[in-house]
Amino acid sequence: MTTRTLIQAEELARRLIDPRLRIFDCRFDLARPDYGRGRYDDEHLPGAIYADLNRDLAAPATAVSGRHPLPAASEFEARLRAWGVNDDSPVVAYDDGNAMYASRLWWMLRWLGHDDVAVLDGGLRRWEQLGLPLEDEVCAHAPGNFVARLRADCAVDAAAVLARLGDPTVRILDARAPERYRGEVEPIDAVAGHVPGARNHPFTTSLDAGGRFRPAHELRAAFSASLAGVPAERAIAMCGSGVTACHLLLALEHAGLHGARLYPGSWSEWSRDPARPVRKGDAP
Repeated sequence: MTTRTLIQAEELARRLIDPRLRIFDCRFDLARPDYGRGRYDDEHLPGAIYADLNRDLAAPATAVSGRHPLPAASEFEARLRAWGVNDDSPVVAYDDGNAMYASRLWWMLRWLGHDDVAVLDGGLRRWEQLGLPLEDEVCAHAPGNFVARLRADCAVDAAAVLARLGDPTVRILDARAPERYRGEVEPIDAVAGHVPGARNHPFTTSLDAGGRFRPAHELRAAFSASLAGVPAERAIAMCGSGVTACHLLLALEHAGLHGARLYPGSWSEWSRDPARPVRKGDAP
């Protein structure tokens, strides 16, 4: 298997003839949950299958979980097979924003042991800028033979995060906007603030003005400042609900900084329990 992070639109266009290729349209809008499916029905990349954040890339939220808990590995394995994913399928994910939803699918495939997966750099916007083809036909494939090889250590739970608070050899990176990290505003969750010790590294800082990922050397420099001497494999990425944190993990991998883990529950889970500590302001 080939470890991948990003694929350019020009390269993907050349590879559309590959019968093994599986493309996933991950467009979504938190405020308009049906937006992505509607846009997919209008037009999408040739051969693309729609993957819905709420229905496909997350399990239903519970009273103690975050807003987008991971589905059971066996359930997502079955879904990938139903979509026609095989063990030898090169997979590409895209959306029409800043790759936050595509990155979630990218991480989930790697979580299940499938490394030949990449995010379309610049997403649909870049594809359209180049005048590349779109279609409106709903695509379906014969069931695939994908077998999950779960990497359970790719993720940590709230108890593991709590146990590591104050550990100088661990770095928690919070991908949310600075004002949410500082606790100045909280438009979604009931409690504002951040996990004590977490450092703010907004996921949007990994992108250039055109919505494409910054060069690897620039990403390395930015992450080195946030990691502050802690190796990437000792880092934990979090955000509001475990979605944009995957964007951080993609950027880390693209920068050559491997092994960071995801806290899937993230702030929406952490803040549900009043016994868990909360901090506000700029200080970690």
